[in-house]
Amino acid sequence: MFMKQFMTGGDRNFGYLVADESTKTAALIDPSYSPEIIIDFAQKEKFTTQYIFNTHGHYDHTNGNKVAKNLTGVTPLRYGDIEPITRKAVSDNTTFNLGNLEIRIIHTPGHTNDSICIHAGDALFTGDTLFVGKVGGTNFGSQAKAEYNSIHNKLLTLPDSTRVFPGHDYGTSPESTILRERQTNPFLLQPDIESFIELKRNWTEYKKIHGIK
Repeated sequence: MFMKQFMTGGDRNFGYLVADESTKTAALIDPSYSPEIIIDFAQKEKFTTQYIFNTHGHYDHTNGNKVAKNLTGVTPLRYGDIEPITRKAVSDNTTFNLGNLEIRIIHTPGHTNDSICIHAGDALFTGDTLFVGKVGGTNFGSQAKAEYNSIHNKLLTLPDSTRVFPGHDYGTSPESTILRERQTNPFLLQPDIESFIELKRNWTEYKKIHGIK
């Protein structure tokens, strides 16, 4: 599997290219702000874009959709959409074949109801659900509970070696692993959902105390 991370603009947004090198087929993930840089790279490497996925519907992840579609002819997909060729719905545990590579959709509500993470090979593209050392913004009620359950019941069940690639460069590094987040992410170290939400309430003060930017 080939994978490349791109800084696309906005609020330190990341976009991604995932490809099966044997068939030269590719998927784009969150090609926002500057989709041209991802598509130009793909074309130079002779990759053909087969799918475009948005990890959720917020503008900073979808604003490149029109340009990306115009340049590739591929319709961008969000949670609940129907992929026009396979007729598969983008829903929890749906898989899409990318050459010899399998892409699996993981529905992770919390930050938004339509949030998804995308699992391909040993890589997990987490959008705004999980950052390096942080988690996605939510309220302190139902959204926070949904996010906690998504992370603990779905993401943390993946192998520790799974590489984590977030939707923004908000953490101490542009990528991580499930093991590293399990061991170091303050939100994932909380013993229960109540403590998880309490940390969200006091995150600004926590960052000051611990020197987190």
